[in-house]
Amino acid sequence: MNCKVKGYLLGAAAAASYGTNPLFAMPLMQAGIDAYSVLFIRYLFAIPMLALMMVARGRGFGLRRPQVLPLVALGVAMALSSLTLYTSYLYLGTAIASTLLFIYPILVTVIMALCFHERIRAVTVVCIVLAMSGIALLYRGDGGEVLSPIGLLLVFLSALSYAIYLVAVNGKRLREVPTLKLTLYVIFFGLFLFAFRFRPESIGILQSQPTLWLYAFAIALFPTAVSLLCTSAAIGHIGSTPVAILGALEPVTAVAFAVTVFHEPMTMRLAVGMLLVILAVTVIIAGGSINHQLLRIRRMFPSLRKRQSRQ
Repeated sequence: MNCKVKGYLLGAAAAASYGTNPLFAMPLMQAGIDAYSVLFIRYLFAIPMLALMMVARGRGFGLRRPQVLPLVALGVAMALSSLTLYTSYLYLGTAIASTLLFIYPILVTVIMALCFHERIRAVTVVCIVLAMSGIALLYRGDGGEVLSPIGLLLVFLSALSYAIYLVAVNGKRLREVPTLKLTLYVIFFGLFLFAFRFRPESIGILQSQPTLWLYAFAIALFPTAVSLLCTSAAIGHIGSTPVAILGALEPVTAVAFAVTVFHEPMTMRLAVGMLLVILAVTVIIAGGSINHQLLRIRRMFPSLRKRQSRQ
């Protein structure tokens, strides 16, 4: 198979895998397991998967003392992003929440401009207006009903937390930490945020409905381990920008599951609003506004970089 074709297929698989978050989270939450407990289970199951990936690649687990506190902070940011996203599903539905989460590249661009004085180009301003127009269409339904303000706030906080994570992950103290190791420790430290609110009765719910264990395992495997592996391999073949653009399949996948599995309504107004948001973010990524934030993942598999350089 052609190297570029393989890279595009892997990039699409990475985005689609991450888009399965609501597919596996919602059955657990609908069974009575709260968002804290669902995420505790997801993070707990993901840790050994990532650890096995590190062992398979001969990576060490050691950290230097100055790296610990930044990783704790990143763990909190990632945990908050996951928690607010999962909770927003209960207020907005998975389709709209997953689409609105995709504004995080726009927030990265704004943070870089406000905090690091990066210049915002005219096309970025146009894209922000385009995205806001899409959100406006999502905000009010065809029948005049409006989205839950709590749900909107939650998904905005989720996107903002992830944007802060993407900016902070490129900090000076963490540049030498391989991405796979960094991800493992981020999830490990984030786990403690959920441990304090984990409900032991959640285990009883899982035991009473054995099929829920499959969802619990799948939510750790696909949106975490599989997505991570495919993303890193895809970047090794085609680079970070095409992979980031293929990230538009994340909300598309989530919307497809929302409509077909959870029977959430889909109108022309909602479809146009989602399309505007995805288009705006894709143009920003294609323009290179956040490329330097996304390049870091290439360090996860140096063998891919060496192979690509020889081609």
